[in-house]
Amino acid sequence: MDFVNGHIISIGFSYLVGTFNQPLIPMKKNVLLVWFALVTICTAFAQSGKVFDNLSMTSKILDSERKYAVYLPPDYETSERSYPVLYLLHGATDDHTGWVQFGEVLRIADNGIKDGTATPMIIVMPDADTRRMGYFNVGDWKYEDFFFEELMPHVEQKYRIKGEKRYRAVAGLSMGGGGSFMYALRHPELFSSACPLSAYVGPLTIEAMKAQGKRRGEKYSDAEIKTYMENYNALNLIESVPVEKTKSVRWYIDCGDDDFLYEGNSLVHIAMKKKEIPHEYRVRDGGHSWAYWRDALPTVLGFVSDAFHQN
Repeated sequence: MDFVNGHIISIGFSYLVGTFNQPLIPMKKNVLLVWFALVTICTAFAQSGKVFDNLSMTSKILDSERKYAVYLPPDYETSERSYPVLYLLHGATDDHTGWVQFGEVLRIADNGIKDGTATPMIIVMPDADTRRMGYFNVGDWKYEDFFFEELMPHVEQKYRIKGEKRYRAVAGLSMGGGGSFMYALRHPELFSSACPLSAYVGPLTIEAMKAQGKRRGEKYSDAEIKTYMENYNALNLIESVPVEKTKSVRWYIDCGDDDFLYEGNSLVHIAMKKKEIPHEYRVRDGGHSWAYWRDALPTVLGFVSDAFHQN
């Protein structure tokens, strides 16, 4: 509990104690003070959303238990309405708790909702095994199939989520930024907005793909490399996916000027400009760090909220 909420609750309890210690106060006024104190306490508690960071589901596709985290907005438990959803993807070396622990998603989302820059939304943060190929289908690792065929239906049935393109967005950092690019380019009918941050845009060359496999201790056949480059290279997808479908997604691309993935993001920006695909492209001071992504998240929440809102 933060200082402000704790202070408000303390004031509420002070009213309660003070009220019962003043017998000369008329009964009606007494009741009003008690009512005010209780409302104050409940309001303070209601100002914060909740994060559940150790959830899991059984995946038949991946033949394993897959973990995920969920952020629920402050009014979720007191309302009966459905909410838009943001799928927020972590980067390599992290898991589903990355955005919770280092990205401070609870604080940032609560603040955005409180100050009106973000609409109340549900945020789903899945765990992609970064020891494998993360969010993509490679060999017997079919994570993309799991995401769309198992994870998405699971959470959108379990929580009160609006299951329409307009109310669904995807964002992520680094490898998760790559997932954001590929998912929105390969499934543009499902997402209203995509926000890749410091994104891995896919191997820029066949040699880069081979080197990537070598680092992971894996060797890919020429056929696997060809398939991977076609399906999980943002530049190739921008060329192959019909432009009107790509234009149906609102794009926000952000990469620091000192980031080692800067070149790939710049090339995507240029490719989109040539295709006249509307997008927001930001280059800010910074590198590949949580400080950079925490600064980006409020803007991301505001950007996806623009699509979620009714006109």
